[in-house]
Amino acid sequence: MSRGGWVIAPPMILLGCFWLMDGMVDDWGRLSRGPGNLVVFFNESLWPPDWSILEPRSYPVCTAYPLVDFTCSTAWIGMVETIKIAFVSTVFGVLISLPISILASRNLNSAPVAHTARIVLAAFRSLPSIIWAIFFVILVGLGPLSGILAMTIYTVGYLGKLQYESIEGMSIVSLEAADSMGLTKIEKALGVVIPEQANNLISQAIFMFEYNVRHGTVIGIVGAGGIGYYINLYLKFLQYDKVIAYLIVIFVVVVIIDFLSIKARSQFNEEGDVSRPKWLSVLIPSWAL
Repeated sequence: MSRGGWVIAPPMILLGCFWLMDGMVDDWGRLSRGPGNLVVFFNESLWPPDWSILEPRSYPVCTAYPLVDFTCSTAWIGMVETIKIAFVSTVFGVLISLPISILASRNLNSAPVAHTARIVLAAFRSLPSIIWAIFFVILVGLGPLSGILAMTIYTVGYLGKLQYESIEGMSIVSLEAADSMGLTKIEKALGVVIPEQANNLISQAIFMFEYNVRHGTVIGIVGAGGIGYYINLYLKFLQYDKVIAYLIVIFVVVVIIDFLSIKARSQFNEEGDVSRPKWLSVLIPSWAL
């Protein structure tokens, strides 16, 4: 594409999006009424939050940390369970997805093998984790186990795609050197691919854990454990002031995890040595600025 094409393309794409959206919206008048409805709902049902969710639960009696009342609250118990589900499912997902992603890499395997592995990964991520959670709730019953299985399946599909795309971006020199040494595919994967891509793989795993914590709050709504269980419970009783309190707790925890994950990922990549791009450069190339 010519330089002029790069400048014209973003506005044309944006206009195309507005045109498509206009075709899908029947009544634009609803947009003008929306803010007023939101203000009424916010003032009458959401605010102020009901912070009783931070008080110790009455039943069953919590005895884990009797000296710290906050740790016996439903907010703490639900959030900790969500983090546990995210951690376990991320670890299991990494262990399962890595072998499949190696098979899915076209620079390591023949086309039939790579395409078959990609179909498997696509099948795992074709359904959102909440649908997988519903399936496993039916299969194994309510509780964290359903959440772990659902998040693991989705993690395999999502993380596997990131992994095989990273592996396919490897320098061909390393792979040709391994072939000239007569290494088998397993030796090549263990001795060349994984060590060379270790930083990317670890960074992707940390990102996936961060994602699973955020998304793990949703699967509890269908009974798969975590803080989503309590959100769903109070939604049924229309106690929106408690729901907004849970959402604030989730927001604070997610922000903390975001900062920790950024710090952790910076230890495994070269972010510190790369100049930060400007937002405008995402749409317009540097020569045009």
